[in-house]
Amino acid sequence: MDDSEGDVLMVNCGDHGRRVAAVICRHMLATDGPARGVIENSDDPDDLQAWCYDCEEKFMEEDGMTEAFREFNDLAIVCVQCYAEAVARHTIEPS
Repeated sequence: MDDSEGDVLMVNCGDHGRRVAAVICRHMLATDGPARGVIENSDDPDDLQAWCYDCEEKFMEEDGMTEAFREFNDLAIVCVQCYAEAVARHTIEPS
């Protein structure tokens, strides 16, 4: 993590350079295997947060952001470009 510019948190991404930060679950970092599904957790386009279907299920089981959920989710701070790539990779189109 780097710092902020105004109200925006910035990160230095090894692949994309200095970018706005976003948050995803560790499961969405996977680049192999099947798509895990995507639940975006904010309607604010400047507050990018997402987790996979497994995390959503755990969130519902735990009835919120409990310690067990946080451990399961194991959030990762990524740049907006990495976020967009993860969302594209893990989106499951309705059949």
